[in-house]
Amino acid sequence: MDISTVIGLFLGILVMIGGILASGELSSYWNFASIIIVLGGTMASTLTCFPLKNFLNTSKVIKKAFFYKEESPDEVIGEIINLANIARKEGLLSLEEYAENLNDRFLQKGIMLIVDGTDPELVRNILDTELIFLEERHADGQSIFETMGRYAPAFGMIGTLIGLINMLKYLDDASAIGPNMAVALVTTFYGSALANVVFLPLANKLKVRSKSEVLIKELMIEGLLAIQAGENPRIIEEKLKTFISPEMRKNFREHLEREGV
Repeated sequence: MDISTVIGLFLGILVMIGGILASGELSSYWNFASIIIVLGGTMASTLTCFPLKNFLNTSKVIKKAFFYKEESPDEVIGEIINLANIARKEGLLSLEEYAENLNDRFLQKGIMLIVDGTDPELVRNILDTELIFLEERHADGQSIFETMGRYAPAFGMIGTLIGLINMLKYLDDASAIGPNMAVALVTTFYGSALANVVFLPLANKLKVRSKSEVLIKELMIEGLLAIQAGENPRIIEEKLKTFISPEMRKNFREHLEREGV
């Protein structure tokens, strides 16, 4: 589980509850009509924007924000160097047996391409194309939450207008002013809170996840092409280390030594 996602959402909700309790009561911020306007309207507009299949996959997208096993660039580079050493000692064909035990289908596919003697340019084109479509699939999930983040405040404002219109309509009835004003203000609160505490942060977390995964895949592509070209494992290591930050490079050699690479 991604602890930062859980802690961030918890703290966001906690801060709002703390602010409410510091100056009022939680019950004052509960309004069923406001929830229907904001959540119902946001979901309806989002559904209009996307195919039904994409919208129904939202639960899977949410799962990626909370449950995600991130691959370390150090580990990937170490694995590529291990592959390079195997290929140098036993030849490219020896990598086929190694690939069968891999869980990463992208790396497995790349290994099989070079084992089959595919032209390096074609290998790059195939893997780059797969990477492009991977990014597009990620972008679909991100855009759903970004869309929700845009529409939630808008429906908050619509709820405000509904409340004000009803309040003005029954201005001569003092008992109706309070409830309608509550709908007007609380709906705006719901829209802003959902957008800035839930939808937009989740969209940004998915972007971060996507960038990290794309970096890993780019490392794999460069490493596999270097192996196919017969480059020295040491040269491959130096080439791949340019993809990671200086802080990560400091501990990289220690990691390889622990792995026995």
